[in-house]
Amino acid sequence: MGNNIPRPEHPEPMAERKNWCNLNGEWEFAFDFGKSGLDRHFEKREHLEGKIIVPFCPESDLSGIGHKDFIPAVWYRRDLTVTEEQLQGRILLHFGAVDYQCIVFVNGQEAGGHKGGYTSFVLDITDLCKEGVNSLTVYAEDDTRSGKQPKGKQCSKFYSQGCDYTRTTGIWQTVWTEYVPKNYIKSVKYYPNITEGSLLIQACVQGSGVFGAEAFFEGKSCGKAEAKAENGNVFVTVKLSEIHLWEAGKGNLYDLKLTFGQDEVKSYAGLREIRLEGRKVLINGKSVFQRLVLDQGFYPDGIYTAPSEEALIRDIRLSLEAGFNGARLHEKVFEPRFLYHCDKMGYLVWGEMANWGLDLSLGESLEIFLRDWLDELSRDFNHPSIVGWCPFNETWDYEGRKQRDEVLAMVYRITKMTDTTRPCIDTSGNYHVCTDIYDVHDYTQDVEVFTSHYEDFKKDGGSFRDEHGHRQKYTDGLPLFVSEYGGIKWNPSGDVKSAWGYGNGPESEQEFIERYRGLTEALLNHPKMFGFCYTQLYDVEQETNGLYTYSREPKFDMKIFHAINSQKAAIED
Repeated sequence: MGNNIPRPEHPEPMAERKNWCNLNGEWEFAFDFGKSGLDRHFEKREHLEGKIIVPFCPESDLSGIGHKDFIPAVWYRRDLTVTEEQLQGRILLHFGAVDYQCIVFVNGQEAGGHKGGYTSFVLDITDLCKEGVNSLTVYAEDDTRSGKQPKGKQCSKFYSQGCDYTRTTGIWQTVWTEYVPKNYIKSVKYYPNITEGSLLIQACVQGSGVFGAEAFFEGKSCGKAEAKAENGNVFVTVKLSEIHLWEAGKGNLYDLKLTFGQDEVKSYAGLREIRLEGRKVLINGKSVFQRLVLDQGFYPDGIYTAPSEEALIRDIRLSLEAGFNGARLHEKVFEPRFLYHCDKMGYLVWGEMANWGLDLSLGESLEIFLRDWLDELSRDFNHPSIVGWCPFNETWDYEGRKQRDEVLAMVYRITKMTDTTRPCIDTSGNYHVCTDIYDVHDYTQDVEVFTSHYEDFKKDGGSFRDEHGHRQKYTDGLPLFVSEYGGIKWNPSGDVKSAWGYGNGPESEQEFIERYRGLTEALLNHPKMFGFCYTQLYDVEQETNGLYTYSREPKFDMKIFHAINSQKAAIED
């Protein structure tokens, strides 16, 4: 792909084919404030009057539009050139993410659609295409105030406020086409076995043929396997001649070459095992303290969409430079390209959904939530960097109505049935129903008071202060950590009053550092805490409690925080 289009890199490094085309760049565009475009048959129009730069949402500056008000619906259109050779196989049209509900048209005919604003989907558009120029049109609806769609941290009011920010509507990740043979690999799942030094591969294929897999480490072949397959699942086990474990800080990845007849896919995998043992969370059998930071995935110019691949990499590096070894990917499903770099750099992350905005007092919320959540579990299953799932975050009451506990319980059960390899936290902070790991959020700013909340818990059978103890109860013996704390507000100018954060802000840089040190060491030195998650890595709009500014400039000398965070934890091996 050339560099004359935004985000030119392949969006899915876990499944990369040579025959693909990036459709980012300038598209024709139209607002549909009355949601009347379907009645007026915009899908059959030869042109739309506006322009937009995909994959950036119309609210962003990088889109060339920057419309910040609510947008009920939008339309996109562009030409798609198809060759006779491409029509001999199958033409797959991929969308990284479209917020929230969309319909896709090819040459005025409906090709399919998708509901859910955070995950990828693919349509086979072969039968609607013709040789030469084709018309590709996308219609998207969005309503963050409905209570019937997850919106994450997108603000439900006109102005961003508190910890809610600028909205995202329509296409916000890469759009691309793939050209595959009639017999091709549809999907794969990887099950590493660190004891045997092997990789079990479950592939789903279209058509008949021989499925093959070969693993390489740093260019050297380390094993291969193959099996016959026909229209369904096929299993092969690749015995590895060299064992290199994926670990925190060491993204030892095996490159994979997958073949099925004429189809060839470039992929990768990591040898990594997550296991719970008492209060410990073990990675490859070792107790590794999870020094996490909250990462919300917002960008000043692209909002939900990183302006470049370099921006994705930079966020991970900034975190590592501050002494963290991972992140909670918060209230958003991050793009596969970001997870790829987490995989490469040995960066621990928790996969989460953007549940805020969804009315969990409604029984139908289960159906709504599972659309995106099951897609996320499927799409991101193979990433070794993901060490756990957390479908919900802070399931507050919705307009005074309590959550339906059975919704959270069912999502937890389905998650565990879908993925038996990772722990699952039902809802981070509150209100827990059933969970593998118990976590709390504690934004107490006074170090002595914060420490006292967990002092009695050091004793056998001891308890801790749970802010939501009236609605949830800790099961003794479960692994526990404080998955949100800190949130210390600070403007580089020193103007604390204009900053939004938690509690009273410090009056000086030194007071900030000492507060950070005290809060963090209280968790590092606790024998029953397996990790922490500090809020947050960088500022987002008016929320100024990041260690970096929104433009990713350091507010302090990060060597200080690296030294604090890197101290050996009491629970570590």
